[in-house]
Amino acid sequence: MTYIAKPKLHHPTLPQNALCFTRRDYEGKISTLCAGCGHDSISAAIIQACWELAIEPHRVAKLSGIGCSSKTPDYFLGQSHGFNTVHGRMPSVLTGANLANRELLYLGVSGDGDSASIGIGQFVHAIRRGVNMVYIVENNGVYGLTKGQFSATADQGSTSKRGVVNADSPLDLVGLALQLGATYVARSFSGDKRQLVPLIKGAMSHRGPAFLDVISPCVAFNNHAGSTKSYEYVRAHNDAVNRLDVIPERQAIAVDYAEGETIEVAQHDGSVLRLHKLDAGYDPRDRIAAMNYVQQHQARGEVVTGLLYVDAQAADLHSHLNTVTQPFNTLTARDLSPGTAMLEKINASLR
Repeated sequence: MTYIAKPKLHHPTLPQNALCFTRRDYEGKISTLCAGCGHDSISAAIIQACWELAIEPHRVAKLSGIGCSSKTPDYFLGQSHGFNTVHGRMPSVLTGANLANRELLYLGVSGDGDSASIGIGQFVHAIRRGVNMVYIVENNGVYGLTKGQFSATADQGSTSKRGVVNADSPLDLVGLALQLGATYVARSFSGDKRQLVPLIKGAMSHRGPAFLDVISPCVAFNNHAGSTKSYEYVRAHNDAVNRLDVIPERQAIAVDYAEGETIEVAQHDGSVLRLHKLDAGYDPRDRIAAMNYVQQHQARGEVVTGLLYVDAQAADLHSHLNTVTQPFNTLTARDLSPGTAMLEKINASLR
């Protein structure tokens, strides 16, 4: 279906954002995924988030690995930069691209097979190094391209479509991201657009490693009774810790929320992350408390969703390395080879 081009003509009454773009301008090609796949809902949420934030598509670099999830960047932001890497190697390619040009917004899209198995080492080091990126894992607990085997995130005791019981302990990517130092950590559900869109907007407005684990049911192999990654299970066991919205200062957004405690977290780009608490005892600014909360509710069979942790004062890889503000890919030969005198000065400083 991707060979079928979407019509370029837009209805003149379609709403426009601050860039005079309609939501259609952020779309990509026609999806080839199964009808009802949660991944398509995530793509729609990314499109909505970018449109609402009025992000210039050419400023986005979207990267992926291999798997059903890694096909999805073809279905959104058709005017942005894109790179499909080999299996599990997306994080290192994204890290290199980020070092070369820090001015782009880096969006890494991966799956539970791509990131939790063959790419687990790449995932770990990209997070711990503090790469400025939005890292989305479309998590369905199975290998969809190879007919539904359990992935490393499948819960112990869950059953496959054929009735096989998973005996292995699962990897919790949210827990890993918290432990490794990610400065924006969230989990959501592909079927909850009201929660997912603001979480993506918050991640895109954050400086530092932002990680989103999105439960995305596989309608072909993992949407049955006994699966803990199905639509029915997640809806029945969802524990949403908060409701939130991102309010960019450049434009006002009218919101209408229920009564409750509210906190505002200033972001580096001037936007404001407004968090409305539903659980009075939950504080997303406490990393240790977030790790404990996730583990406690996981033991009860509950899927904790929402913004789990955020550090408004986070730094990124360029800050850690003290790199120049000018993108590396624009440096000239004179900048990179300053001459013999400078080389001798550097060598002298190392003696």
